[in-house]
Amino acid sequence: DLEMLPQELRALAGDYAIDLVHLNAPTQAVGLDLPCPVVTVSHSCVVTWLHAVRGQAVDGEWAWQKDRNRRGFDWANAVIAPSRSHADMLEACYGPIARLSVVSNGARPGPKAERREPVVLAAARWWDEAKNAATLDQAAALTKWPVFAAGPLEGGDGQRANFSNAVPLGSVCHDEVRRLMARAGIFVSPSVYEPFGLAALEAATSATPLVLADIPTYRELWNGAAMFYDVHDPRDLARCLDCLSDDAQYRRRLGDAAARRARKFSPARQAAAMHDIYDRAALAVAER
Repeated sequence: DLEMLPQELRALAGDYAIDLVHLNAPTQAVGLDLPCPVVTVSHSCVVTWLHAVRGQAVDGEWAWQKDRNRRGFDWANAVIAPSRSHADMLEACYGPIARLSVVSNGARPGPKAERREPVVLAAARWWDEAKNAATLDQAAALTKWPVFAAGPLEGGDGQRANFSNAVPLGSVCHDEVRRLMARAGIFVSPSVYEPFGLAALEAATSATPLVLADIPTYRELWNGAAMFYDVHDPRDLARCLDCLSDDAQYRRRLGDAAARRARKFSPARQAAAMHDIYDRAALAVAER
C-alpha cells in the first residue's frame, strides 16, 4: 500500500539513523518528509512505455500512476534517469522535472571467448511488447545465420511471445547469458523502448558487434559503435545482420568499437556520479 509507505520509511529512517534514502521508483517518494535527502530513480515507467511503444497517453486505468510519479518527482531532492533520452521522454510526458540528472548504468567487463560462433544472439524479457519479438522473429526467417533468443516468453499477466523462426532459449541465468554473448558472432537488440538497454552494454563489454534498433536511447549511447536498423522493418534488420555475417573484418572492427564505448560505462564511473548527486542533495537539504 503506497499510502502507508511514507510512515514505514520514516520509521526505518529514524530507527537506523539513515543519512540518505535512495528509492527505485518515484511513486515511493510521495509524502516522504525526512530530515535527510531523498533520491529517486526512474528506471522506466508505464507512462513513457505507452508513449514509446504504442504512441498513447495513459488512460484511466493508469492515470493514478502518472499522477503519483509526477508528485514523486516533486517531492524528491534528486531525480535520476539512466540516459538523456529517457530524461527527455520523462519531461515530454510529465512536464519539467526539477533536479533531474542523468547517470548511465555500468557493467563489469564480460568474459572473452576463444572463438566466435556463426550465430546471432538476442536477450530480453520477450513477453514485453517493447522488446519487439515479432520483428526479430520475422528477420530470423531471412538471415543467413541462425538467431537465438534468450529470455522468458511468458509474463505474469498472461503476456506471451512466440517465435517461429528465431530459436527460443527460454530463461537463462545471467552468467550463462554473458557467456553466450561472448561466443555469439553478433548481438542484436530490437527494442522499441529502452531507458538504457543494459543487455547491449553487457554484450559490448565482450567486444560482440552490435546491431540495434534505431531508437533515441541507442543512438545516444552507441552512435558510431553499432549498426542501426529501422526498428519496425524486419527486412532492414536482416540486411544488417547479413552484412555483418558476411564480413569478418567488419565484425571485428565493430566489436572493438563497441568494447571501447563500453569502457565509458563502468561501475566506477556510475558510482562516482551517484556519489556526486548524493553530496549535492545532502548539501541542499542542509541549507534548507
